[in-house]
Amino acid sequence: MSYTNTANDIRGQARQGSVAAINQVLNEALAQDEVRTRAVLVDGVLQLLCEGPTPEQLPQAVLVPQVKALLEDMAPRGIRRVNLTSRIVREQQLLWLDEVTQNVDNQVLWTESVALKQPNPLGRWLEDRNQPKVEPPEPETQITRRSDTRQYFWRGIIGGASLCVLLLGGFWVVKHRLGISLSVAGPDEPASTATAPAPPQQDSFVQAVRLAEQAATDGQAATTAAAWLDLAARWQRASDLMGEVEADDPRYPTAQDRVETYRQNSEQALVRSEQIRTDAAEDAATDEESEVEPE
Repeated sequence: MSYTNTANDIRGQARQGSVAAINQVLNEALAQDEVRTRAVLVDGVLQLLCEGPTPEQLPQAVLVPQVKALLEDMAPRGIRRVNLTSRIVREQQLLWLDEVTQNVDNQVLWTESVALKQPNPLGRWLEDRNQPKVEPPEPETQITRRSDTRQYFWRGIIGGASLCVLLLGGFWVVKHRLGISLSVAGPDEPASTATAPAPPQQDSFVQAVRLAEQAATDGQAATTAAAWLDLAARWQRASDLMGEVEADDPRYPTAQDRVETYRQNSEQALVRSEQIRTDAAEDAATDEESEVEPE
């Protein structure tokens, strides 16, 4: 019976509809052409941005069929249509979907919507059934026990720091929603029995935009798992604020569009945080193995 490590089975994850895995497979396939992709799923449609150093490396007549063939070969579950857009490569921007949708600074070279050919249901079921199973754990040795101990130690530290950041972010949200005051009466000051007047209701759309702009700016300098976790909480908060915009507000259509965009940014930040945590744990395990001398 064949086994495989699911952490390395990127194509299998892409086949199940993982946007991060789909993006990784496309980037690996297009790397030799110096083309990189960004992907996000919006209302069942895969929004795919192709970036390259020059327009000559982004020929629509060549790139669209190439990407379509790659996606149909992966056959990601639940994805039937993809919107392809191209532009000259830019620095990392979490709001790229808004920029290319609105064509800010006329940066879009071309855009095209493509329907993906769906695989035969019976054939897909047979292929999924024949997918390799998860690799069973190897017999534990003295070195692996020491490595696991060190790995769990670092995971505990990183997990604790991440939990603190998440709790602080949750408290901040509750504080602002309920209007909780943290002021404490001094020893000579009697505690006030009257409830402080509630602050005037602020515009949730404006709050969401400000929070998103700050998160996008801070995201360019984020390097730690805790920082990306904090960004994920802020993007989710911005999405929630956009969801509070009333239906009779003229900005309601824009707000509904950004609810999904900000939520996707929050998920991407969570993926980035988990990746950094995993890499740190693996590096710690590698260092431990290198320190252990053979008996």
